Amino acid sequence: MHENHNALGVVLGHKPTQPVTLVRPHAAHRAARYFIEKFPGTSMYAVKANPSPELIRALGQAGITHFDVASIAEVRLVRALLPAAVLCFMHPVKGAEAIAEAYHMHGVRTFSLDSLSELDKIVEATSSDGVAAADLTLCVRLRVSSSHSKLSLASKFGIAAEESGPLLMAARQAADALGICFHVGSQAMSPQAYADALALVRTAIVGAGVTVDVVDVGGGFPSIYPGMEPGALDGYFDVIGRGFEALPVSYSAELWCEPGRALSAEYASVLVRVEARKDDVLYINDGAYGALFDAAHVAWRFPVKLVRETESHTRTMGFSFYGPTCDDMDFMRGPFDLPADIAAGDYIEVGMLGAYGSAMRTGFNGFTAGETVLATDAPMDTAYDDAEVSPSKVIAIR
Repeated sequence: MHENHNALGVVLGHKPTQPVTLVRPHAAHRAARYFIEKFPGTSMYAVKANPSPELIRALGQAGITHFDVASIAEVRLVRALLPAAVLCFMHPVKGAEAIAEAYHMHGVRTFSLDSLSELDKIVEATSSDGVAAADLTLCVRLRVSSSHSKLSLASKFGIAAEESGPLLMAARQAADALGICFHVGSQAMSPQAYADALALVRTAIVGAGVTVDVVDVGGGFPSIYPGMEPGALDGYFDVIGRGFEALPVSYSAELWCEPGRALSAEYASVLVRVEARKDDVLYINDGAYGALFDAAHVAWRFPVKLVRETESHTRTMGFSFYGPTCDDMDFMRGPFDLPADIAAGDYIEVGMLGAYGSAMRTGFNGFTAGETVLATDAPMDTAYDDAEVSPSKVIAIR
């Protein structure tokens, strides 16, 4: 991976014909230090947001020691990169073989679940010679509202708080440590999302009458995108901290969170080339089957800027994009605001693609990722401008 200061340096030096991913480890380091120093508990990275080995190593170097893994492939990946990391298998529905391998071969001791059948599966898969494991941390996932978030995660997983009593009691019997977890949805625009969810945690604990050792508030911590400008993350942490302190939990209970987007969004951007222009539609060489999946399928608006040696002084206008494949669904409505004189051959940097950008990329129609370049400039936007965090690197795990 070679280094360049910014996207313009890449354009001037290489005139790339394929999309170029620009990665900024310093941005991931800053985000990680912010969570480590300010969140009132343990922060674990949700690997699904971006499983890039370089990013995982950078987060480990910054001090992230816990990782939320959702598949056996993610378990193997992080264990190989960071042998001392704590891995938490937080997918509520897992294959028995994946559970067994994670527990017996990779040292995973934390599992989430939302049903009695999943509990039975975990207990059986982690047993040895008919003897049940005595070192499990089992986190029962509650179903909570996603009404404050841009992307819902409220329908697929989770048990209703008022119905969770039998499951919590059964998990308590099987667990060394009992946890409750939830996910308020992706890009939560208000701290109230966590306050509401923690109220449901209280309902579940009181209803079941169990001792809870872990409360995991999941992910959902927002980044900044056009039209999506949430308040400072400190406000989220304050609400979560107060809500946790008010819960009837064990005196030594731990508070966890699972940021994915918030730790990775600023890590990467993608440089694309305009192949053609038709009125207010630009045909670019990345799209719905590449790093811009969310721009196409959930109408996510990413920040964009024209990358040209000579600055444009024309007015801006809203454009839509077509990606490079032959599929009509390879379309990103936008609007993406760019100078009105943009033309074929120009380059565009699309920012905040460290989260769910490279992770969603396919090779459909033969269009694949181009080069990855280490960039030293600032990300196109940041939630951490005023973050007072340690500038030094912390080599926490290897």
